[in-house]
Amino acid sequence: MAGDRREGRASTAGIAEGEQPFLEALAVRYRGALNRFFERRAARLGDTEDLTQEVFLRLATRGDGEKIERLDGYIFQTAASVLTDRARRRASRCADQHFEYEFCPELVEEVSPERVLLAREQVAMVRTVLERLPDRVRTAFVLHRFEELGYAEIARRLGVSVSSIEKYISQALKELTAARMRDEL
Repeated sequence: MAGDRREGRASTAGIAEGEQPFLEALAVRYRGALNRFFERRAARLGDTEDLTQEVFLRLATRGDGEKIERLDGYIFQTAASVLTDRARRRASRCADQHFEYEFCPELVEEVSPERVLLAREQVAMVRTVLERLPDRVRTAFVLHRFEELGYAEIARRLGVSVSSIEKYISQALKELTAARMRDEL
């Protein structure tokens, strides 16, 4: 085992030079240990092989060119970083609150003729309201809602201030809401 540690510390040139055979040798040597490392620390994630692969990917794309003094320590520090990054990603995406999706055909709504007619009427109503709006208001709304541009970009294109764009979008939304309320009453 002491020989393994010395060998891990001594053979550092391969990574710095980006030699593929050296990385393959590392994979053979460290894959089992890394899988066990991840199984102990992240068994609930169930993707220890993916985490191990991520360590080797980071080693392969390491671009600073410096030699690694203690290869064993570096590899397991990289593994710890992979775990930390994975935990951050899961937390930011609220992954623990997700559930498996199972397709249930009975939950799929049918596209009935009535539903199609209602949708066409709504589109016609939106089109009519948009046509009645002043040009700049309509243009700002279309660029924001349909072209997905931000207020600053729309303001730049129209040559007005961002606050003007905010007012235009607000005006368009008020008109659309009022028209919808009239239709529902």
